[in-house]
Amino acid sequence: MNLETVWREEDGKRLAATVWRAGPGRRTISSAMLGGGIGPAGWVLNAQVPGAYSRTDPVAHLSELAALYGLEGPGVGMLTAASVARTMRRDDAGVHVSATVGLRVPTWAASPAGTADPELAPLDGTRRSAWTPGTINIVVAVPVPLSDAALVNAVVTATEAKTQALLEAGFPCTGTASDAVCVAAASGGADQEVFAGPRSTWGARIARAVHAAVRAGALDYTRYLETRG
Repeated sequence: MNLETVWREEDGKRLAATVWRAGPGRRTISSAMLGGGIGPAGWVLNAQVPGAYSRTDPVAHLSELAALYGLEGPGVGMLTAASVARTMRRDDAGVHVSATVGLRVPTWAASPAGTADPELAPLDGTRRSAWTPGTINIVVAVPVPLSDAALVNAVVTATEAKTQALLEAGFPCTGTASDAVCVAAASGGADQEVFAGPRSTWGARIARAVHAAVRAGALDYTRYLETRG
């Protein structure tokens, strides 16, 4: 994964983004706003936005940023309020992972009904949309083809590894309310991998690489909070 860091000026702030120009021959599964679902993708963009992000057209915003960076054709775009300049990258036997980790509002996936989440609270007295920028964004690159079922399995494995890393780093949570993930596998070929659980060959590699990247990011975030205090 040849990840490049690019910068832009927006609303008076200097903001970073990572761009992976993967080129043709990739099939992705993603929860991202732009290019989400399962399909071909030639690039992945993870762009930082201010913490008080208030745009209600994130897909249009991501399309603007993709054009700014010369990204054409199908791709995946994610936004995050976390520091993209502090992106963590980890590899494991052919699997490459990048992760941006921000934990301003850590949360448990299963909370009692009606539990308020500050991440989804109204902004400046107006009603905020149900979507806000992801605070933990994970991109996984796998060099082999995965079946549809294995792609779904890979997302589950990555999520489990993320949660393990957060708990080990001292954050009692499963993530934040707006995390996003993208798994990019090679496309084509009759010999697709049909498993990507944590005990399969490629699933185990995904788990280790995601765990290492998210754990490093969570510990880095702890140090960042300590310097602010």
